[in-house]
Amino acid sequence: MLKQFAALFAALTLALGVTAQTFPAKPVRIVVGFPAGGPLDQHARLLSDKLQTILGQPVLIDYKAGAGGTVGAQEVMKAAPDGHTLMLANTGVMVINPALYSRLPYATLKDFTPVARTAMQPLALLVNPKLPVTSLKEFITYTRERPGQINYGSAGNGSISHLVPEMFKNATGLFMVHIPYRGSAPAFTDLMAGQVQFMAESIPQAANYHKQGKVRALAVTSRTRNPALPDIPTVMEAGIKDFEVVGFYGFLAPAGTPKDVVAKLSEAFRQVLALPEIRNRMITQGADPAFLGADDFARFLAAEMPRWAAAVQKSGAKLD
Repeated sequence: MLKQFAALFAALTLALGVTAQTFPAKPVRIVVGFPAGGPLDQHARLLSDKLQTILGQPVLIDYKAGAGGTVGAQEVMKAAPDGHTLMLANTGVMVINPALYSRLPYATLKDFTPVARTAMQPLALLVNPKLPVTSLKEFITYTRERPGQINYGSAGNGSISHLVPEMFKNATGLFMVHIPYRGSAPAFTDLMAGQVQFMAESIPQAANYHKQGKVRALAVTSRTRNPALPDIPTVMEAGIKDFEVVGFYGFLAPAGTPKDVVAKLSEAFRQVLALPEIRNRMITQGADPAFLGADDFARFLAAEMPRWAAAVQKSGAKLD
C-alpha cells in the first residue's frame, strides 16, 4: 500500500513538474469583465501581441461583462488553475467591489492568485466646456455658490468614477448631486451634452475628449502631471493638500495556480512592460507602466483594500 501511494505521489509530482515546464500548452485566455472597446479592453489588446510572442501561444481576449466585473471574476474563479485562464481587472473589481457588494461571490485574495500589476491609472477631473470655469479653483468657487445645482456623472454606484468625486467633495466641502450611469460611455455623452456638469474619468479616455474640445480637463489626480495632459495641473497644485488617487490594472489567475506557472506569467508581463514601444504607448495614453511581480502585487492589493473600503463607507454606496 505504501509503495502504491509513493508511486502515485511520484507520478503526480512528475506530472505537475512537466506541466509547469511546458506551460503554456495551449492558448491563454484573458477574461475582461467589461464590454469590448473600454479602457480594460484597450489595455489587454496593447499587451496581448507581445505577450503571445513571449509565451509562444496565442492570447485570446474573452469579454464577460456584467455586475461591475463580477461576472468575469466568477468565470475566472471557476476556471482550471493551470495558468491558461487569467483575469484582467481594475481597481473596482479587485478592491472596491469587496467593500461595495454585501454578497460578493468572490474574495480577491482568497479566490485568486495575483500575477502582475501592469498599470497605474490616474484620473482627470472634467467639466462640460460650456461651464464658465477654466481652473479647478474656479470650479470650486462656482460650485460652492450653487450648492446642489451641479451634477456629476459616473460609470455607476461604487465605481472609481463615483468614489473619486466623493473624495473630492469630502476634501472641499462641496455639495454636488451624483447621477450614476451604466458605464462611462453614456456618462460621457451626457457630460458633453451638459446634462451633467462634472466627471472624473481615467486619463486615456479623458485626454482624448479634452483634446477634441468635447470636455475640459481641470486637474489630474496623480501626484505629478501626466504626459497625456502636460498642461493640466494636479489637484494638489490647485491647493487640495495630499489629494492623490490613482487606479490600477492587474492580472490574476485562479487560486491554486502553481507558483512556477505564476512566476513564468509574471516574468512574461515584466518583459512586455519593459519594451520601449509598449511603455511609450502607455505613457502617451496617460497610464503608468508600473509593473509589480506576483508577491509584491499581492502585498499591494492587501494594502489598497482598507483604503478603498473607507472611501466606499464615506460615500454611502452599497450594492446587493
